[in-house]
Amino acid sequence: MQTLRALLGTALALTLCAPVAWAQQPHTISQSALDQAVHQRVAQDEADRTALREFLHQPAVKDVAAKAGLPIDKAEAAVSTLQGQDLAQAAAQARTVNSQLAGGASTVVISTTTIIIIALLVIILILALK
Repeated sequence: MQTLRALLGTALALTLCAPVAWAQQPHTISQSALDQAVHQRVAQDEADRTALREFLHQPAVKDVAAKAGLPIDKAEAAVSTLQGQDLAQAAAQARTVNSQLAGGASTVVISTTTIIIIALLVIILILALK
């Protein structure tokens, strides 16, 4: 009986300690891989901000903002504060509008104007809420 208890106790101790030992194995990433990941994220954020600034400098956007009474300089200041998913979504919308305006898309003036107004309102609302 003593042998059985010792055997079960040892098996139980090994079963409980094994996951702890495996969890202590180091899961590291090299410094260069970490640097590359950070650089990619910073580069993507900067590209998104550039797309938003190009969007805000479009003459059609300035005209719509002026007619709606929205200050472009406030929207430009808000671009610097955007981060993460908000920045990515706003940049995607800005890229869509920029490509339509650059392509001379005069047949979609209403939808382009609508997108411009929505994007400006989103940027200004984000700025106002922060």
